[in-house]
Amino acid sequence: MNDRNVITQKNPKSPTAEAYRTLRTNIQFSNIDKEVNTIAVTSSGPSEGKSTTTANLAVTMAQTGKKVLLIDCDLRKPRIHELFGLSNLRGLTNILTEDIELEQAIQNTETDNLEILSSGIIPPNPSEILGSQKMEKFLNKLKESYDVILLDTPPVNLVTDAAVLANKVDGTILVCAVGQASIEEAKNSKALLEKVNANILGVVLNKVPIKQSGYYRYQYS
Repeated sequence: MNDRNVITQKNPKSPTAEAYRTLRTNIQFSNIDKEVNTIAVTSSGPSEGKSTTTANLAVTMAQTGKKVLLIDCDLRKPRIHELFGLSNLRGLTNILTEDIELEQAIQNTETDNLEILSSGIIPPNPSEILGSQKMEKFLNKLKESYDVILLDTPPVNLVTDAAVLANKVDGTILVCAVGQASIEEAKNSKALLEKVNANILGVVLNKVPIKQSGYYRYQYS
């Protein structure tokens, strides 16, 4: 596991890990009248920390005893397998296009109750695969086996993949990095998600400068 990014595993008592636990709690109370089991995580643009956020959120949710599945739905630049030090030979695309069984692609992690489904082979038509009826049926089937399903998706402003998935899940989280995502980009991301009737759970402000020992350093927060 890449401990530098999955800090909830490396240093669970750190202020940053506590921030992810706060995020977990906020999500749990975001929809009192409707249970949120499937969550897509996206960002306005690249390198804003959406994959890191999804990975750490998955760990904190699994630490509560819930059975969690993290799926890498970024079929263009998958990263989840790298964060957890896993293989990407078989994954989501293999299940959807080659009809292999879930058990042949699922991978365990160091965290109890957390399993990973990597992206698998990178296809020429990511949006079509993610928007297919087969994908929707697959997600519905997974709900029978997992308490929480997290989907790491590409930036919503760059490709349609995140928007395609947003109306197939119970909620969507938008990650915005300080100094990277402009107000206009964030507004456009929100508008794109609302256009497909996405249930936006909230926004994670990432890479916030934290003053410590007289200097500023970037820390996931």
